Amino acid sequence: MPIRMKKSLLFIVLISLICACKPTNEKPYEPTPYAIVTPTYFPTRTNVPDDNPMTEEGVALGRKLFYDNRLCGRQDASGITNCASCHHQENGFESGHGDMGTHHVMLPLINLAWNTTGLGWNGGVASLEDMVLAAVTAENEINGDTAQIVQLLQSTEEYPDLFFKAFGSEKITFINIEKAIAQFVRSLVSCDSKFDRYLRGEEQLTQEELNGYLLFVTEEGADCFHCHGGGGNALFTTNLFYNNGLDNTFTDPQDRFSITGDPSDKGAYKAPTLRNITLTGPYMHDGRFQTLDQIIAFYSDSVQYSSQISPLMHHVMQGGVRLTEEEKTQLKAFLNTLTDEDFINNPNYAKPE
Repeated sequence: MPIRMKKSLLFIVLISLICACKPTNEKPYEPTPYAIVTPTYFPTRTNVPDDNPMTEEGVALGRKLFYDNRLCGRQDASGITNCASCHHQENGFESGHGDMGTHHVMLPLINLAWNTTGLGWNGGVASLEDMVLAAVTAENEINGDTAQIVQLLQSTEEYPDLFFKAFGSEKITFINIEKAIAQFVRSLVSCDSKFDRYLRGEEQLTQEELNGYLLFVTEEGADCFHCHGGGGNALFTTNLFYNNGLDNTFTDPQDRFSITGDPSDKGAYKAPTLRNITLTGPYMHDGRFQTLDQIIAFYSDSVQYSSQISPLMHHVMQGGVRLTEEEKTQLKAFLNTLTDEDFINNPNYAKPE
């Protein structure tokens, strides 16, 4: 081999070695696993999908997006512009007011990591990721255009880096927007109410609250536990769907029947969690009740019979459970113990600085 060619090859090898040793400016993609806080008396199964594992970076990005007005894809945004427009932390991540068309806001964002039966009042949304897409694109909610949203966020200085840290790519996609916000919502865990502290042996309930709890978990009392748990179900919902006797004729095009096609599901809706129930009004799928007193009065003496009513509504033939005024007061006292002040004041859930 000619000497000149040998020197050329040696030069190429040396350059290659130098380049290989030269430090790269590429940022490493190493997201930090995020562990959902799971109380010992909660279910062990969550709805975290394999393709969207929880990470510290993903949760942080989802939190920022949750509160960012640019989520609507419009620079001059007004009205409903982000998730927090309707889901207020001080109201247990429920709206605390208003109406979203036929249905009230899609249930409070409380302990949804353990919901495995579909989301929304009729269960028609399969996952939290899908819920983000539905909320962002619905005309009566954020009413955003996904392509515009991606374009707007991509043009910002901070978001490409945040998406890289969460998902390994600075190229923003709406799928990763869905994943990030879903991770943040899964991180919203309420487990430190007075009743939780009672279960942990850290605090005692008053006699009135204990009497209310006994009413809650007995068929002879208020008979709440079949749909809302209580004893061994500290989520305070079964996450199942029931016709609870609100009406006896059914014209709502968005009830559970609209999803299943089963006539027995007419007038049926998901039983919402009763955690933070004092904060999450108005109540029922259509927001017809403004106060806990109205709800308790309904279940006491205004339940309506139909052939579709849930068989768990044992007292329908007498119009309800027929509580005395004292029992109503006791039941309300117990429901008040489900308010989690730490949850509604947790800085990790609030709008980022």
